[in-house]
Amino acid sequence: MSENSKLEANEKLAVIRHSVSHIMAQAVVKLFPGTKTAIGPAIENGFYYDFLFPKPITTEDLPAIEAEMKRIIDSRQDFVRITAKRLDALMLFAMEPFKSELIHELPDNAEVSIYENRDSNKNAEWSDLCKGPHVNNTREINSAAFKLQSIAGAYWRGDEKRQMLTRIYGTAWENPKDLKAYLALLEEIEKRDHRRVGKEMDLYSTHEEAGAGLVYWHPNGGRMRVTIEDFWRKEHYRNGYEILYTPHIGKSWLWETSGHLGFYKEGMYSPMKIDEQNYYIKPMNCPFHLMIYNNKSYSYRDLPLRWAELGTVYRYERSGVLHGLLRVRGFTQDDAHIICTPEQMESEIREVLRFSLSIWKTFGFQEMKAYLATRPEESVGEQEKWDAALESLKRAINAEGMPYEIDEGGGAFYGPKIDIKIKDALGREWQMSTIQFDFNEPELFNMTFVDSDGQRKRPYMIHRALFGSLERFFGVLIEHFGGAFPVWIAPEQIAVIPVAEQFNEYANKVASELKMRTVNDCNLRVTAELSDDRLNAKVRNCQTRKIPYMLVAGQREADEGTVSIRLRDGRQLAAMKIDEFAAYVTEKIESKSLEL
Repeated sequence: MSENSKLEANEKLAVIRHSVSHIMAQAVVKLFPGTKTAIGPAIENGFYYDFLFPKPITTEDLPAIEAEMKRIIDSRQDFVRITAKRLDALMLFAMEPFKSELIHELPDNAEVSIYENRDSNKNAEWSDLCKGPHVNNTREINSAAFKLQSIAGAYWRGDEKRQMLTRIYGTAWENPKDLKAYLALLEEIEKRDHRRVGKEMDLYSTHEEAGAGLVYWHPNGGRMRVTIEDFWRKEHYRNGYEILYTPHIGKSWLWETSGHLGFYKEGMYSPMKIDEQNYYIKPMNCPFHLMIYNNKSYSYRDLPLRWAELGTVYRYERSGVLHGLLRVRGFTQDDAHIICTPEQMESEIREVLRFSLSIWKTFGFQEMKAYLATRPEESVGEQEKWDAALESLKRAINAEGMPYEIDEGGGAFYGPKIDIKIKDALGREWQMSTIQFDFNEPELFNMTFVDSDGQRKRPYMIHRALFGSLERFFGVLIEHFGGAFPVWIAPEQIAVIPVAEQFNEYANKVASELKMRTVNDCNLRVTAELSDDRLNAKVRNCQTRKIPYMLVAGQREADEGTVSIRLRDGRQLAAMKIDEFAAYVTEKIESKSLEL
């Protein structure tokens, strides 16, 4: 499908969904007299509408609303747009406080757009304040191609100081086949939900009673994290980076100088008093890296400097937006800063982009897209520098052959950037890596280097977050693989399962021999399943834990010094000697294979 065709299809779906949203509101008002209506837009994959009900409703009320919606759709009502003067619109919606508020904000001479749903006799069944567009008639909507999904609370206009409303979410499609496919996708998303899989595989937990938005890494998650961090460090050293460690707190002077207290104070935690000075816990690492830079003098011959840190930072997020590992208050940011001369800028950008893409491909993500964010209205720095940086970013994207879009005005106030979005196994797009120019902090911290002409000049600085944060990356990784991780990442790589108690000794022997094998300076992660459960129960348990290799040990295996190999997906490999299997799995781990 061409881009134009996709755009047309998306626009058509958006109109259908917006129309179904209005039909839902019409049905709700009929079924629950006294309900006040707010807003009901189309959103990605569906729609919602916000209501103030006279008494609470539950998900058990949704089937009745759906039935009334289908009746409205099948009655073939027209959507008719009319306009009214502001005062007339206020009279029409006098009993609707949320609509009235929106109308009051319009200019006195405004022409107010209203849509009426009219029956076959041209009588208005319901009216709504709306710019549109809508379908012409409900016959354009398939009554078997929508579904109401959930109920949630939502503050009026997103303001937590305003009234709490009830939001009903739904989805709508052109035909029942598309609806069925979407609902199947939602089921798969639910199965892969990192919160669910994380609990099943005992990877991590959160404890609101001890502090919301903070992650507790369990032994299994800890093993994975160590594996990922070790890989991260080795790759950074191999690509010319040095690794830094910096404090968790800093004096207010540091954050005033960096601009965080001016631009980001709401996202920072309250200060603590130490020796009558205000200290803040760090929301990011970059000011500390600049302090290290200013600790000595640099020549152009010393540049570029590539400095990286796995630095734990803390940012205040409202409790309503916290979400498992994907939105937390404490996280480890895989931060890096490249400090270079203007002449080195373009080659460094290309290298950063190449490095980022190679890492993502190693973890099994093949579809990536760049978003090139340009200068916003409120920004700092000379236009000449912005233009040069933007062109360098664009050339780097083209050199890698990446598809990209322009994000007009989406850059930070201190420089343009590339955001890299990846697609997971379910086709969902996640914004992950960022490559960000900064013309501001080198000025604020008076960073200099001695150039070849003997003059002190300002270096350029590039911020780069590859994973973004380990926590969010881990959540995306869990959902991408559904917990069935490649063997090199898997927290438990091998389970040895005796077919009966008399073979426990041999199972222990196999497990002990395999545990002694090291790959990339780490021992193989092996467990011997010695419980009293039957063989089938042990296998099911290991499959639930998504262990890549299950080695079954019975009389024949003990006699021949072999193991029978069962993969977590049910496939079986030919029996192997212990050394032969150790070499087999070692090669899979060393090559970072995505296949078993």
